[in-house]
Amino acid sequence: MSYRLTFEPEAEAEIDEASQWYADQNEELGATFLRAVEASLAAILENPLQYQIVHGRKRRVVLPRFPYRLIYVVSGEEINVIGCLHGRRHPRHWEERD
Repeated sequence: MSYRLTFEPEAEAEIDEASQWYADQNEELGATFLRAVEASLAAILENPLQYQIVHGRKRRVVLPRFPYRLIYVVSGEEINVIGCLHGRRHPRHWEERD
């Protein structure tokens, strides 16, 4: 099955914000963060149901090397990324998102 990947505006903003924070620390680190996001998205597209369900229909994948998680929902042929959150952030921050 071929999936279509979509992003909620909050998720895009969170990815941009985290990437910028890492780039401010070290330019290469910002690029490494984005590569970790891309690798995780590729893995999700390959087999979206392999990752843990964390709340309702929401699943999460942990980014390699970074304390961030991508939160997403699979609906038919669509994968909707609803958040990119630091591991220490309280789950209530994203649980209400669809």
